[in-house]
Amino acid sequence: MRAQSVAESTKTTRSFVGQWTLFRRRFFRHRLAVSGLVVLAMLVIACFGAPWLAPFQENHQDLITGSTGPSAVHWLGTDELGRDFLSQLLYAGRISMSVGLGVGVLSTIVGVLLGSLAGYFGGWVDELIMRLVDLFLVVPPIAILALVLQGFGSTSATIVLALSALGWTVIARVARSQVLSLREKEFVDAAIVLGASSMRVIVRHMIPNLAGVIAVNVSLAVAAAIITESTLSFLGFGVQPPDSSWGNMLSQAAGLLGTPQVHLLLYPGLLILITVLSVNFIGDGLRDALDPQTKR
Repeated sequence: MRAQSVAESTKTTRSFVGQWTLFRRRFFRHRLAVSGLVVLAMLVIACFGAPWLAPFQENHQDLITGSTGPSAVHWLGTDELGRDFLSQLLYAGRISMSVGLGVGVLSTIVGVLLGSLAGYFGGWVDELIMRLVDLFLVVPPIAILALVLQGFGSTSATIVLALSALGWTVIARVARSQVLSLREKEFVDAAIVLGASSMRVIVRHMIPNLAGVIAVNVSLAVAAAIITESTLSFLGFGVQPPDSSWGNMLSQAAGLLGTPQVHLLLYPGLLILITVLSVNFIGDGLRDALDPQTKR
């Protein structure tokens, strides 16, 4: 018995190593995904390492200097309050990326679980969850978000919870449709015959088969959350001073278009664009790497 257990454990380990090797080979074959991963990693390190990497402290003002262009001391110049703009971009990136990653992970977890439950059990469970999805889909998101943030405060946590509450519906519908298909597969019937509980079948056998869908949704949700947070901050409903995000930096520099300080408007927008593109490229690479139908 012990020899058999060791043999099964060795077989499982080899299978995992083989799957990881195949995933790694597929992912690194996708050049845009690798480039996006490198760029995103650099941005994450720079932004979350801002207390150690930024040239100046957050919101450090020099009113005498005022707004200046790029120089040897201030590489990206300063804003109207004399704050080093590079430092402000790095500190603001922490909030923008935290919101994006938080919403992407939280909304995907909720959506996959509820969608899987709806697809597997069907009946009144499916009806209840899908009618809840329909209710959230007909709600105008920006208006609801503005009301929620005005009522509960425009903190990062509130923004993450509000965006997650509105963003889980898309992946829930996708997960439901995938589980409806997987429910008819032979490996599910075999697991049920062997005595696996419903939750074990869902968590152990169905959700792993949704890995490609989940990876793509996380990337799309992260990108959408960053853009939505930036939109809310640009409209004045997002992160409030003295905290900064790339969105409210855009809002503060909105009146500088056509002036010598237009670079204060371009840099936050460029970072949002680069981050969203990088996340989308990574999502494409993960989808291809996790797709069992992809050629080796």
